[in-house]
Amino acid sequence: MSAEQKNILVIGGGISGITVALEAAEAGYEVTLLEKSPSLGGRVAQLNLYFPKLCPPFCGLEINYRRLRSNPKIKIHTLAEVTRITGEPKNYTATVELKPRLVNEKCTACDACVAACPKERPNPFNYGLDQTKAIYLPHEMALPMRYVIDSEVCPGVSCGQCLSACKYQAIDLMMKPQTIELKAGAVVYATGWKPYPAEKIDNLGFGKIPNVITNVIMERLAAANGPTQGKILRPSDLKPVSSVAFVQCAGSRDENHLAYCSSVCCLASLKQASYVRSQYPEAKLYMFYIDLRALGRMEDFLEKIKAETGLELIKGKVAKVSEEAGTGRVTVEAEEVLAGRKRRETVDLVVLATGMMPELGANPPLPAVRDEFGFLVARNGGPGAAGTAKRPADVANSIQDATGAALKAIQTLVSPV
Repeated sequence: MSAEQKNILVIGGGISGITVALEAAEAGYEVTLLEKSPSLGGRVAQLNLYFPKLCPPFCGLEINYRRLRSNPKIKIHTLAEVTRITGEPKNYTATVELKPRLVNEKCTACDACVAACPKERPNPFNYGLDQTKAIYLPHEMALPMRYVIDSEVCPGVSCGQCLSACKYQAIDLMMKPQTIELKAGAVVYATGWKPYPAEKIDNLGFGKIPNVITNVIMERLAAANGPTQGKILRPSDLKPVSSVAFVQCAGSRDENHLAYCSSVCCLASLKQASYVRSQYPEAKLYMFYIDLRALGRMEDFLEKIKAETGLELIKGKVAKVSEEAGTGRVTVEAEEVLAGRKRRETVDLVVLATGMMPELGANPPLPAVRDEFGFLVARNGGPGAAGTAKRPADVANSIQDATGAALKAIQTLVSPV
């Protein structure tokens, strides 16, 4: 088998893609790991904690980063987008566009360029809740640990203040895009997920009522490296909260939005209730749900959080969310099924549990089989898929699935023609 035939191409550098790359490389195979953003880690890097152990994500990511850095069989390209893949198993050719970082390998992440930069941009890592300079580090644990320049915001050489501030000659504003071709014997999609756009759900108020946020935004509010340094505050006035309502199935299990259950949203809201309780011991916490999904060992997690937080569980789909005039408080209205009555609660903050959608676009570079909801279906003789590219899943299940995807990719390489 040639070196090119032994190579596995992994598209997506989140926790699933990293796992596929590590498992395959540690089994002796060459791996090329591609990530479209400036750093690895995906949406796991944006979490505050993940269940059931409530670990900070960088505990697991840093261990994997160390394994990546020490493994010569893994080649990583960030700011990389696959535009085309041709061929067949054992003989693929991928065309990859590499966007210019405008910062080279001499960067020491000293921060002098940031202090000098006059331009700002919304920070996508914090879902636009704060801003960074046009030259920025994606986050404190980024891999590679190197700054990047947003060319859509930076005025380029007409400004150049970062150039004079950098004493390492690490900034290259003339860096150009590149196109490379990669050979591979197997391809694995680990393209992850994205949150359903909550502004499409008219009756729940996101985008119109400041103190209605989504579950992914809540993660950033609670994170120490988030826009409020981990303090959960009302977005409208940055005041502490005394009451929070979690609204489940925000757009999910609804044929007008997402017809399926994302499976992890209930657990994510339980986890976030623990965030609030740890900061505000006297806060009132409510969770409006259709059905609670906490299967297997996660049922213990559910009971633990209920006992520790005093979270009131209200079975009923929320019909309306409205803002109280003059106070910024938010009223949630639902039909409480078990009590047979209408329920109204007015709170400081509403958190919408929006569902998970596949990140991979409608026209992937290598055609793949999808299910009715757009998630990938791994089939023999086609590209592999891992983690949330295949179905909604938590971190632990994504890692397990990615390990299996690595094995299947290896089997593609070694199977008889």
